[in-house]
Amino acid sequence: MKFIDLTIPLGIGTPPWPTYIPLQVQYFKRQAPNGANGQVVTHSNHVGTHLDGEIHFYTPGKDIASLDLDFLVHEGAVVDLSDCAADYDVYTSKQVEERVEVKEGDILIIHTGFHHYGWDQPTADEVRYMVKHPGPDREFAEWAKKKKLRWIGVDCGSADHPMNTKIREWMPREAAECDSHFKQKYGKGLAEYFSDDKYQLMHIEMFNKGLIHAECVGGDLDLLLNQRCTIGCFPWRFVDGESSISRIVAMVDDDRYAELMKKKAKAKLTKFGDVAGAENAWLHEEARKMRAKK
Repeated sequence: MKFIDLTIPLGIGTPPWPTYIPLQVQYFKRQAPNGANGQVVTHSNHVGTHLDGEIHFYTPGKDIASLDLDFLVHEGAVVDLSDCAADYDVYTSKQVEERVEVKEGDILIIHTGFHHYGWDQPTADEVRYMVKHPGPDREFAEWAKKKKLRWIGVDCGSADHPMNTKIREWMPREAAECDSHFKQKYGKGLAEYFSDDKYQLMHIEMFNKGLIHAECVGGDLDLLLNQRCTIGCFPWRFVDGESSISRIVAMVDDDRYAELMKKKAKAKLTKFGDVAGAENAWLHEEARKMRAKK
């Protein structure tokens, strides 16, 4: 068994969710004269690859420490929606199931392609990554509950559509841009499409059912598009934690790992050694071919 890292690099340049506290690192001692380096680290729980826990939005819910490893590690699917989910788009369960098999009780990782705009990528664009990524509507949320998914991961700033969050108020220029897009593509303005009764539905309507999600997934995600594998999320054993910075990995057998590493050897990489998604179009073409065989 080998691991494929689906975690983005975490450093002081990693953007938190808008308005949240970023990672701050301070040395409180150094090797000279103390004989060792020591650091104090300050951050919110919503920076880098992280798992949103139930009590982030549901007061009587589980803290992070209460999540069993059998829940966090399980068989799952990685779906590539990058061919149908552009700026501000809304994706559906139908689009997911057209591309990859999703079984009851799965973990589902959604590749929108927007991690290509993450801070670690050569095509980095923080506003696009946090503010313009696609997201789902209630239809997708209801499907996820019926499928009894364990948890969901997304490769962008939020599992909710950004304009179904406070970002709509904070970024009025982009909200107006999204409103025009919605009217043209969906026949409804933003306020009508994401009315108050749908507000942050991927958080508010899911966490009370135990269906939580990880955000800012990335790493070598592009190697696994439209494929099934075992997926694991490893947050801290965080008592009273509402969310947690996490390491997320895919687990594959040795032979499959060798094949994936052959692909990675041909790929352009980021400065951190991960596949630079937007610069490896052939990987996405392979994913589309895999979908055609489905």
